[in-house]
Amino acid sequence: MFHFGFNVFPDMHRHFIMTTECYSVAMLPGNERQDVERGGKIIMPPSALDQLTRLNISYPMLFKLTNQKVNRVSHCGVLEFVADEGRVYLPHWMMQNMNLKEGDTIQIESVDLPVGTFSKFQPVTSDFLDITNPKAVLENCLRSFACLTTGDVIAVKYNQKIYELSVLETKPGNAISIIECDMNVEFEAPIGYKEPETHKKEDEEMPLDPADLMPEPSGFVPFRGAGNRLDGKKRKDSTPLEIPLPKPIYVRGIPDYDYEIGTLQFMRRVNKQNKTDNGKNEFKPFSGSGNVLRTRT
Repeated sequence: MFHFGFNVFPDMHRHFIMTTECYSVAMLPGNERQDVERGGKIIMPPSALDQLTRLNISYPMLFKLTNQKVNRVSHCGVLEFVADEGRVYLPHWMMQNMNLKEGDTIQIESVDLPVGTFSKFQPVTSDFLDITNPKAVLENCLRSFACLTTGDVIAVKYNQKIYELSVLETKPGNAISIIECDMNVEFEAPIGYKEPETHKKEDEEMPLDPADLMPEPSGFVPFRGAGNRLDGKKRKDSTPLEIPLPKPIYVRGIPDYDYEIGTLQFMRRVNKQNKTDNGKNEFKPFSGSGNVLRTRT
């Protein structure tokens, strides 16, 4: 009896798992790869691609990363299969997130994750609030990620600056796929952030009353002074009776209703003889007579 190599169960998913050494992207031979540092995808060796193509796995390819020394778990996608055999290259922020060092051993296995519907982030520093539209910036940066894991601290780059965000919550599970999904995003206040204090209107200075700027009245002021006894003695505890002065009534000036537009008048002294028949002051410049100390002969 001969047995041919046909797959009797073509719909059965086969599991992929490998244990290898991990290094940061900076150790990758060749030119610097900034596209790997900005996202949540890794670079695997060609042998992993050969093994994955022989398995009936679901796409897109998502993997579970496990650091067995500290029992730290995260999830990621794959960008390319160009790494050296026996090595995988991870973004620097992912190495720090999983407490990995150069050359440490990591376990990689294929997983199927549900499509994400909700995620909640918390900026590590308050600098992220200086961005005009943080949701739009995060949406653009998450295009380089394949999945999110609750508890991870991801790094996004915007305007030549790196911002760290803690993933507080993901739905419908602790690990979700964010490839071609419609996901709601919320933000929590940064760690140690305090709302700016607002000054109350009561603390503002009140405008001055024009009556308070008027000069004090001079001359006789009624009901002001001290009392006297018939025997001429003075009491030790007697104090002069002080009556608050009434504030004078502020009178506004009367405008000149006879003012003509385009004229300027500088009246220093008004004489009765300068008034016309209508009672209006008529100013005539240089109309005086001169005087000399010595009379002419």
